[in-house]
This record gives sequence, C-alpha cells and structure tokens, in this order.
Amino acid sequence: MITSQDIKAAAKRLGADIVGIGSIDRWHTAPIQMDPKQIMPRAKSIIALGFRVMRGSLRGVEEGTYFSNYSAMGYGGITYLYMPMTVINLAKMIEDEGYEAVPMGHQSDWRAIDNLGYLKSSSRPVAPGKAAPDVMINLRIAAFLCGLGEIGYSKMLLTPEFGPRQRVGIIITDLELEPDPIIEPGTLCNRCMACVRECPGQCIPADRTIKANVGGYELEWADVDMHKCGYTFVGAEPNTEGDNYDYYDNGKANYKPSSISPFEHKPRNLYNTGQAVCGAKGCTRACMISLETRGVLKNKFANPFRTSKPWRVDWSQEAIEVDYKAPYEGLNSPNARSKDESKAD
Repeated sequence: MITSQDIKAAAKRLGADIVGIGSIDRWHTAPIQMDPKQIMPRAKSIIALGFRVMRGSLRGVEEGTYFSNYSAMGYGGITYLYMPMTVINLAKMIEDEGYEAVPMGHQSDWRAIDNLGYLKSSSRPVAPGKAAPDVMINLRIAAFLCGLGEIGYSKMLLTPEFGPRQRVGIIITDLELEPDPIIEPGTLCNRCMACVRECPGQCIPADRTIKANVGGYELEWADVDMHKCGYTFVGAEPNTEGDNYDYYDNGKANYKPSSISPFEHKPRNLYNTGQAVCGAKGCTRACMISLETRGVLKNKFANPFRTSKPWRVDWSQEAIEVDYKAPYEGLNSPNARSKDESKAD
C-alpha cells in the first residue's frame, strides 16, 4: 500500500519543495463553505504541497526596475501552471493505487464566498446540509493543519524553509496516510510587526485581530483590511481632492498611482491574478527580511536581501527622464522615431 513517505518522495520528484499531510479530523472546526468533507465525504487525508517563490523573483520589485517577474514567475506562473501540473500528477499516482484524489492547484473564481469569507448570492445548495458551490478550502489553513508552517500575524503562511515565500496546493483523498505533527503557533512569528510597519497601504492593523479555533488550536492574526489590500496590491491609492487620475484606465477615476507604483496606469494582469505591483512589501518582503535577520529560516543566502533604502515615487514631481536610445538603428533607419512618437506607444 502507498505510504506517506511514498507520497512525499513523489511530490518532491514532481516539483514540490515541501510536503505535509494532515488527517481529515483536523478540519472538524471548518466552516461549511471551507470544509473538505463537503467535497469528499469519505476523505481521510489532505496533502499540502508548498512551492517556493524565488527570492530572486522579488529582486526586481525591490530595485524598482522589474515588476513582472514576481507577478508572472512568483505568483501567476506557480499558481496557474507549475503547481497544477505537480498536483495533478501526484493525484494520478494516488488514483492508480485505487484511491480517489481531488487535485486543487489554486482557488477557483467560482468559489461561493468572497475574499472576506461572505457568501455570494450567485449559487445555492443542491440539498439541505450541503454547502453552496463552490467550496473554498483555505489553503494557508490547510498548510498549517498539514504541518507545513504557521499563520503569521499578517495572515501569511510562514514555513521553516521559506518564511512567507511559497504558494500552496492540496490534494483531498480517501487514502489514509500518517499525518505530520502541527507546528506550534509562535514558532516563527515573534510579532515583530515588520509587516505592519512596511505595508504600503497600512492594511495590516497592529491593534485589531481575528481569533479562530483551527483544528483545536487557538490562532490569532491581524484583521487585514482586504479592500485596502486589493487596491494597494495593484499599486493604487484613492484620489484626493483635486486629483483626476484614472489608474485603472477603465473610466473608474477614483484611484491614482501610489508611491510604490512607477506605472501611470495599472499594468494588465498576468495569469489572471498576477498583478502584484506592491511586491508584497510588508506581508512578504519585510517579514522575510526579519526572519532572515533572525537566522531562523533553512533557505539561507550569501547576501542580505535589502542593501539600500526602499524607494518611493513622488508623483507630484516631474517624471525622471531616461537617457535612452533605441538600439540597433542605423542613422537613416525607417524605424527611427522621435521622443514624442515613442511616448504615444
């Protein structure tokens, strides 16, 4: 019979960086819309797979010169391409052994609850006692219950290997596997509040928290302002009196570019939700720097991540001109354009 060790070895061969297993009884306090047994009533185990976000994918945002890599390679690419392939192939291995496996490589936009956990009105239960479709398993909570890490003050999953730098996929299965021990809350997060201080939208309050009983553990994290987080994430902030910016470039003229966005208009999404212009400055970068400085992470580096004062864009000043000439053009090239023509693009 296939064992937990077999599952972990296969998951890492297929591309996962870390793997943990939780028994289904750990979800006994889950709300109905987040309960994996609503999807698979005979579920015995949940397998959580962690995929590291490269520290290098955050480098260009830290320098202010290359934003798309984190959104593409560190966010959307993992979530929508790399992780689903690994999760699907591991699920195949389980089903080849005669056990059912539900592969979840990311959260579907079809989910019945919104980002705040409130039930939408777009679907209804098919029978009494059933959840409304689609059930959303909280992936960070799943990772905690599978022993991958803890929930930090910022609500981010923190693992001993990578701190806040990972995405999580899961498999629900009726295969009974030996579970991993849960990491005690407070093992990594020491409430240093670096996430609070460095969040560019002040979305993480220091004085307002949420408490929840998760699998018998009393957890507490910041009551993050998700509305603020939503527009801060894409590099926006509300217009003030006299402003007429249209950062979203769609007629919604309520927002302007913030000091952590060098873009006049929000760049288009990459892989549906990859648009992290803020580069997770507080919840990921500040937390990572704090954990690395304390020396508590297993993934260690030869050089510190932050080597200069963080930049800010002053949108009240004239734009800085880039001294740049298009390469490879001859003196009389038909491709040559004036500066004004280039701006038009």
